[in-house]
Amino acid sequence: MANYHVMKDKNSGDWEVKKEGASRASGRYPTQDKAEKAAKEFCAQSGGGEVRIHTPEGKIRDTDTVPPANDPYPPKDRKH
Repeated sequence: MANYHVMKDKNSGDWEVKKEGASRASGRYPTQDKAEKAAKEFCAQSGGGEVRIHTPEGKIRDTDTVPPANDPYPPKDRKH
């Protein structure tokens, strides 16, 4: 199980996917949507976990649980 973050690289302007605790990005993408989809795939391949999507300013705007991980607050996540 691994958690991933989707963040904007301030230098290049690309969106990057980083595994929690990693120093390098797992991938770089031109749009946040593509980066989010890739992060969910990476997360599913590692046994599930959390994908945290950041705003361009760096604040977490959304968190998605990828199966088979357990969602700690299932009633609150009604968007997905």
